Amino acid sequence: MNAPVPLLDLTAQHAAIRDEVDAAVREVFESQRFILGPKVEEFERAIAAYCGVRAAVGVSSGTDALLICLMALGVGPGDEVIAPTYTFFATAGSVARLGARPVFVDIDPASFNVAPAALAGAITERTKAVIPVHLYGRSAEMGPLLEATASAGVAVIEDAAQAIGAEYRGKRAGSLGRAGCLSFFPSKNLGGAGDGGMVTTDDEDLAARLRSLRNHGDGPKYHHKFIGGNFRLDALQAAVLGVKLRHLDAWSDARRRNAERYRRLFAEAGLSPGVVALPEEGPYRHVYNQFVVRVPAAQREPLREFLRGRGIGHEVYYPVPLHMQECFRYLGYAQGDFPGAEAAARETLALPIYPELTDGQAAAVVGALGEFLGT
Repeated sequence: MNAPVPLLDLTAQHAAIRDEVDAAVREVFESQRFILGPKVEEFERAIAAYCGVRAAVGVSSGTDALLICLMALGVGPGDEVIAPTYTFFATAGSVARLGARPVFVDIDPASFNVAPAALAGAITERTKAVIPVHLYGRSAEMGPLLEATASAGVAVIEDAAQAIGAEYRGKRAGSLGRAGCLSFFPSKNLGGAGDGGMVTTDDEDLAARLRSLRNHGDGPKYHHKFIGGNFRLDALQAAVLGVKLRHLDAWSDARRRNAERYRRLFAEAGLSPGVVALPEEGPYRHVYNQFVVRVPAAQREPLREFLRGRGIGHEVYYPVPLHMQECFRYLGYAQGDFPGAEAAARETLALPIYPELTDGQAAAVVGALGEFLGT
C-alpha cells in the first residue's frame, strides 16, 4: 500500500519556517505584551498593504470579523442580509445573532460562488447588507454585484475567509466592498496557531468603529460609546501570522501549480470533464484554499469509503446548505428552493491541494479516483 496522502499537512509547512516562527514568538514572550500592542499593529499594516486597503483591524476569528462588521454597520432586528446558502455557517449565523434575517440565494454551479443575478433579485427595501463569499479561494463575480448594490445603497461585506490573495480584475479580495473579512484558522492559506481574523476596509471611520467594538466599545479607556465585545487578535497570533505572510504568495503559487497538475492528470486519466467535473479557473487569480471536484451523487459515499481505504485524504464541505439547516427552519425555505446549492452539497468532494503536495501524492489521488470510477 502506498503512503497515505493527507488532506492537509501543516507539519511540512511548519518545518520550513520553524526558526522564523520561534524567534517571533520569543519576541512576544520577552516583551510580555500579549494583548494588541506593536505586533498586532505591525501585522495589521502588513495585511492592509497586502490587500490594497487603507486599514485592517485584527480580531479574534473570521466569524467575529463578520459579526463585528455587521455590528459596525448597525445591522439588527428588522434588517435583511443576503448571503449564499452554500457556504460555511458563520456567514449567516453572524446575521442571525444580531436579530437580522438571513436571506439566502443560489450559487453559480461553475464557480460555487453566489449567482449575481440571484443576489440582485433578492434586494428589498429591508436589505441592509449583502455578503458575497469568495468560496474555496476564488473571487465571486463582483462587477455586477457591486453595480446592483450601489444602485440600491446596500453595503457589501466580502466574506474572504478562504480567499486571501485572490484577485478580481487586478484587485485583491477584501478590497472590493465596504469591508472584507479574513480568517486565519489553521487550515486557511494564511493560517495561525489557533483562531484569528481581520477586517479590511478603505473606510477610516468604519475602521475606527471596529477598533472600538473589538474592545467592548471602549474609547477612551473606560468610556463606552458603543456596546462591543472582546474580539481582539492576540499578539502571539499576529507574530506567527506576520512570519507566514512573507511566504503566502509562494504558497499560493504552489497551490495554483498543484491545481494545474490535477487538471493535466485528470485529463490523462480520462476523468475530466465527463466523469469528474473540475473547478473552473475563471479569469481571476484563484488561490485554491480547497480543490473541489464534482462526482455523481450516488457514487460519492462509496468513493469516500474507497479513498479512506487507500489513505487518501478528502472532505465534503457543506453537505447541508444553510437553507436546510434546522436552526434556520423558521425562515420558511424548503428543499428545491436553491437547486444549484443543493446539487453542490450532494456532489462535491475536496482533494488535497496544500503547497507541499508532491507529484507522487497527486498521482496517487488521481489514480485512486480512476481506479474506483473504472477508467
